Parts: sequence; C-alpha cells; structure tokens
Amino acid sequence: MSEQRTETAQQLADLLRTARQSLGLGFAFLTRMDGTTQHLEAVDSATGEGFRPGMSQPQENSFCQAIMDGRLPPVMADVTTYPEALKLPGAQIPWLRSFVSVPVVLSDGTVYGTFCAAGFDTDPALAPRDRALMDVLSHAASMIIEPGLREHARQADITARLRPVLDGGGPVVLLQPIVDLSTRRRVGAEALSRFPQEWGMPPDRVFAEAHSIGEGHHLELLALRQAANHLYQVSHYVTMNVSPATLMTPECAQLLHGFPLDRVVLELSEHEAVDDYDALKAVLAPLRARGMRLAVDDVGAGFSSLRHIVVTSPDVIKLDRSIVAGIGADPVLSVVTQSLVELARAMGAAVVAEGIETEADAVALAAAGVGLGQGWLFGRATTPEELREEYGVAVRS
Repeated sequence: MSEQRTETAQQLADLLRTARQSLGLGFAFLTRMDGTTQHLEAVDSATGEGFRPGMSQPQENSFCQAIMDGRLPPVMADVTTYPEALKLPGAQIPWLRSFVSVPVVLSDGTVYGTFCAAGFDTDPALAPRDRALMDVLSHAASMIIEPGLREHARQADITARLRPVLDGGGPVVLLQPIVDLSTRRRVGAEALSRFPQEWGMPPDRVFAEAHSIGEGHHLELLALRQAANHLYQVSHYVTMNVSPATLMTPECAQLLHGFPLDRVVLELSEHEAVDDYDALKAVLAPLRARGMRLAVDDVGAGFSSLRHIVVTSPDVIKLDRSIVAGIGADPVLSVVTQSLVELARAMGAAVVAEGIETEADAVALAAAGVGLGQGWLFGRATTPEELREEYGVAVRS
C-alpha cells in the first residue's frame, strides 16, 4: 500500500497490524475472492517479506478456500502437518508455516474474501481460540469495506443505465408551452428532458446521478443540443435548463455561442449556492450581450434562488410551484406572489408561474400581476409539432 493512504485503506491497515501483533505472527493480509481468483488487497508485514498487494492466485488453490470448504481448520500452528495443506501451493512457500484465516462476510451474507495472518515459522502457541479475535477483526473489516462496495455498485448501475442515453445523443427533449396569462397565447416553451419511464425517477435526479459519476456536464450539454434543435421547429423563444457548474465549462460556453441567442432563455437550474458569482457573471455577460435572456428557477422555494436574483439580475423570474398551487384559494400565497412580482418589476424582469394546474390559480396569478405561466392547465411537455399558438381565454365574471 502506498504511503498516501485513503481513510479506508488506513483503517484496514490498522486492523491487519492489530491481527499480526496480537497473534505474534509475521504478516497479516486481506483478500478478495471473486469466485475463481483470490486477490491480495492489503498486507501488513513485520519485515517487509511475504505477499504483496496485487498478487493473485486461483481461488481453488488457496488455503483460504480449503478452510472455507472445511478441508482445513481455520487455525494451523504448522501447515506442514496437514496432508490436505501439502497438496496446495502455499505449503511449498518456505517462509509460510503457520496460518489462520476467517471469511470476511458482508451484511447480506455475501463472502467478500478472507482476513488472514501467517507466520514465517511454526507457532505452537497458535490455538483455535485465536479465531475469535480474527472473527472480530474480520467483522470490522467488512464494515469498513462495505460502504465503498455499495458506492461502486451504485456508480456501476448509474453508468449502465446512462450509457445508452449518452451514446444515443442525450435525453428526449420535449417542450412545455409558456403562455401569456391575459391572452392565453403561447409566447415561448420550456425544453424539458425526459428519460426512460421504467427508471422511475424525475429528470433532476437523473442529472444529479450523472454528476455523481462525472458525466453530468456531458449529459447537460447533450440536453442543450437537443433543446436547440427545437429552435428551428417552433416559433417564439425556448427556455433551456443548465446548472451553473456546467455553464462555466468552456464546452458549454462554446456550445451556447453557436445558438440564435435572441430566442434563448437560459434557466439556472442549480438549487445550491454558487461558489463564484463573479465567474458566473463573466460567462453570462457576452451571451446576454448577444440577446440571450437569463431566468432564475424555483423562486420562493429557498434562499439560493433569491441569491441568484440579487447577484445576477435575471430577465425572467420563475415562481416555484409551491407558491403557485392553490393560490386561487389562499390569500397568503397571493401576498407572497405580489411581493415577488413587485421585486421583479423593480428589476425589469418578467415573471413566469410554474406548475399551474387549475383555472382558478391561473386567474389569481394574473390578478396578482403575474404575466406568464406554464403547467398542466395549458399542456404537458410535448413534441414541437403538437404545440399550439393559443390555449384558451379564462372566463371572467
């Protein structure tokens, strides 16, 4: 193991040293067994002699497998006294004479590998009772190993699911109409990514998972390209979502500069605070100079969106559905909305209400000064061909 150890590697090294020193043996080691091969993953040696991490051997030829099969005892003071051991390559190693091995068992009952200690000489003091210590240390090793295994499996699962999408050019991107609440005419549309229904997860979670395996920027850029393709199929503007982290990559800036920016509204979709607003504004400045408008999402849902507003002075403020749903019957929501409308008016920004599902809410939002809206009342995300120019006018008393 290298000198610069991870926390997990250091914890395992400490357990191996405890085993070696407590039993008075020459070295201790941890193995992983994959069904056919035994892999040596970590070693602690008193002299530097013995096995080395990275070594492997056929699993069926190991003392450890013979012990798990019941052909050898878990504790052997002298391996040469066991005929079954003499059949195995380990007995031919001159410096391996005493041996103790217990399985490393994960919480689901899976055998990960083995936790072992061995001596350069025979050791009459080594007795079956020493197995108890090794069992305790092996259990501790499994608790250290298992979180990393779960994370590796999680990443592998995400990679397997995402790879066809990434290789296929990105997610399916549909358009949800954005309408003028007074005329009910479409003024734009938001590009929304859609992933296979069988995944059973919302798009924001898919993007978050992609970022967790280092594919987030790639997936977002593919979604932006798909959204941009719709600019040439529909009238009015198209709102595209991007996280600040992806926006500040050179690849994203280069991509955006190739769009007809006077018809693009870029919506910051990140819910966390931005670390460097100066860098963010530096990336946005040339894009906005060419006519691109900036929108801030989820306003009213938390601090981060308000911070985005104060620092970036967006052209569009999008009200979160949490203050939109039920506004027709809730005077408190109306007051909150009117306050945000006043803030937007002072900044010269348009206001879009998201998640409008009822006519009552649409009428109340218009009465509160909200100019634009989107939601299931007007239509779910759909193909460019299915977008309409008009979505009905509210019946007023």
